[in-house]
Amino acid sequence: MFRAFVILVLSFGPIMGWADVIDTTAGPVRITQMVKGLDAPWAIGILPDGSYVITERDGELLFVDGGDVKRVRGLPKVAANGQGGLLDLTIARNFSQTRELFLTFSKPQKGGAATAVAVARLSETGDRLTNLRVIFEADPGGSGGRHFGSRVVEAGDGTLFITIGDRGDRPNAQDRSNHMGTVIRINRDGSVPGDNPFSNATDVRPEIWSYGHRNPQGAGLDLQGRLWVSEHGAKGGDEINLIRPGANYGWPVISYGVHYSGQKIGEGTSKAGMEQPEHYWDPSIAPSGLLVYSGKLWPAWKGGLFVGSLKFNYIARLSGAPLQEVEQIKGPETERVRDIVEAPDGSIWFISVGNGAVYRMTPSP
Repeated sequence: MFRAFVILVLSFGPIMGWADVIDTTAGPVRITQMVKGLDAPWAIGILPDGSYVITERDGELLFVDGGDVKRVRGLPKVAANGQGGLLDLTIARNFSQTRELFLTFSKPQKGGAATAVAVARLSETGDRLTNLRVIFEADPGGSGGRHFGSRVVEAGDGTLFITIGDRGDRPNAQDRSNHMGTVIRINRDGSVPGDNPFSNATDVRPEIWSYGHRNPQGAGLDLQGRLWVSEHGAKGGDEINLIRPGANYGWPVISYGVHYSGQKIGEGTSKAGMEQPEHYWDPSIAPSGLLVYSGKLWPAWKGGLFVGSLKFNYIARLSGAPLQEVEQIKGPETERVRDIVEAPDGSIWFISVGNGAVYRMTPSP
């Protein structure tokens, strides 16, 4: 079905077109609309030359460059059901040499779908993926349309971290014989790194890096290369976790939330052998997308975490020890923030599902 896209900024050059100004603790910032008319956008990746790609959950990948929007062909078949579809993407660190992208999606299976990861080469014209291969598929999948997790992050050593939700089947998050409710770590070809915590264990999936997660929809590396994730709780209990290899993050045995019925979850808020969150929200903000900022344009924000809120329509900034939400960046543009990334020039880009748009944040003169 044809949809019209509007491009308001062509590159990382001088700002053109419509923009808004929001006050923050680091001074006023300019929020510029880059593209609108999107249908359930989920993730954005910015290429070294300033062009960018956007996933839409129904299975579209869009390439934006020089005022043009192209639909990218050669995508895998996705199960666009409920929260599933074409989800995250990450630009390979060596994109300039390989032109490779990593994509996560809900892969159709008999009786349902599973979180999967594919890698493919983006053509020089930006309108086609070639040499696409699926390098990971969660086992088992599930018949429901919930809790795919589905962020993918490339670590400094070239391995990939992928977040996988519990698919609405809570006990599986404590069962390491399946991939549900985990963060996994694989090599770029899908093989298992020899230093994974369970690579030599019996009755444990060797890809598992951590477990006991509910639905981690944000993930990013900090300035030391450590992995952080944001994950949805139930009614309350949304969490920020610093991921440690082999660690158990407790779901559904411990939680700071309750079931939507109001009933208690599990055994309480803590238990020996289970990790505590670095931060939790109650009430839930529905966190999605997580960025640890470099400080390039805003030195005062260096090392801070930025997390989008799908529920309360703002970008949370967190810092300190213990980690705390110290600021809410909020305006008409921050309606249901799904993804948030840093561009090569240090600007912060984010997706608003509510507005069907992508925005760029820069210091305001």
